[in-house]
Amino acid sequence: AADANFDPLGFADTEDELIKFRDAELKHGRLAMLAAAGWPLAELWDKGLAQKFGLPVALTSDGRAPSVLNGGLDHINIAFWLAVLGGAAAIEVAGMSKKVPGDYGFDPLGLADKIGEDFVAAAEVRNGRLAMIAITAFAVQEAISKVPIVKESPMFFEPLGAYLREFQNSGYPQY
Repeated sequence: AADANFDPLGFADTEDELIKFRDAELKHGRLAMLAAAGWPLAELWDKGLAQKFGLPVALTSDGRAPSVLNGGLDHINIAFWLAVLGGAAAIEVAGMSKKVPGDYGFDPLGLADKIGEDFVAAAEVRNGRLAMIAITAFAVQEAISKVPIVKESPMFFEPLGAYLREFQNSGYPQY
């Protein structure tokens, strides 16, 4: 799926190596898709959810998501890290016996049957690649600008009317 025969350095010199790399690419792509959705949602919802459940806010003081470049990872509870690690290990063990890279038998909407397995597999790889670029861009952009992603690109995260009013009136005196 989504194989463009692009391996200029010859990393995958055997079929087994190609399968290992494809499996790793799918795992990283899936994590990146979750992260690309979760990063802005964390910036939008963390404060409200933390207040509702009586937990400390995990965002940095200027509202950025905790990350290696932003700092703030020390605010995350160790139980959460252990649960994430345990869940990832369980998924890894469950996937050790699979024949097809990335196939965990999870397709709750039955898209592979409706649309076609090759199309769905190619779409997942391509979207995963895009998400890997996106999450890297989020991290670098926040580290350099020191502005949360949701504030850096409000057109995606605020109601359109509010954004357009603000954009329309920017630079002009407010009466």
